[in-house]
Amino acid sequence: MDTTHTQSSASSTADLGRRVRAARVAQDLTIEHASRVCGVSRSTLSKIENGLMSPTFDVLQKIVAGLKIDLGELFGSTPKLDSGGRRALTRRGAGKPHAYRGYSMELLATELAHKAMLPFLVRITAHSIDAFDDWGRHEGEEFIYVISGSVCLHTELYTPTHLEAGDSLYFDSRTGHYAVSTSKEDAVVLWMSTGETVPGALEAAEAAEAAKAIATAPATSARPARSRRKLPPG
Repeated sequence: MDTTHTQSSASSTADLGRRVRAARVAQDLTIEHASRVCGVSRSTLSKIENGLMSPTFDVLQKIVAGLKIDLGELFGSTPKLDSGGRRALTRRGAGKPHAYRGYSMELLATELAHKAMLPFLVRITAHSIDAFDDWGRHEGEEFIYVISGSVCLHTELYTPTHLEAGDSLYFDSRTGHYAVSTSKEDAVVLWMSTGETVPGALEAAEAAEAAKAIATAPATSARPARSRRKLPPG
């Protein structure tokens, strides 16, 4: 067993939890309120904040969208806003580590805020579908390019797709999905997501929420306006 890797994963999980809590507290949100705005159960959010759970990418996206922060902030980066001509260089092994069930990843280019793409270098540690108890799904679109090993991508809509080194696949992240390594060694892939949401999805969700609030608001009794029409002379 690689105890160094295990200790590193535990440390990064604890650090991430502290940053989630700091972001919540900085906005004066109770854990109950944060749970509602993020769409994550209170129990799950509490476990993450206390370093007892390593969140999936789906949950990370919900947290950053709900707290309106950048993903890089949860991994110790201070993302820079767009100032024109921006770029980000990530040296080999210098990405921000994050591991959860079935995957061990490095987040790349975390120093840039509001990226259109979220790039990851992912080692797929799952070699069986038994590693997953549910589909992964979230807003956005994804691209996978297999660097080494072989992969089988399982989705809700299609038969399992087998990918070898050099193969790639682009798909809708809202479709339930997970990937397993079918090679003897862990497969390594470049995995990219379009970010927090598909363009326009957040605005649509906010508009729908506003419409729902209006529809469920209690009716108020207003006094009928008096007519300004003059009566004809008698």
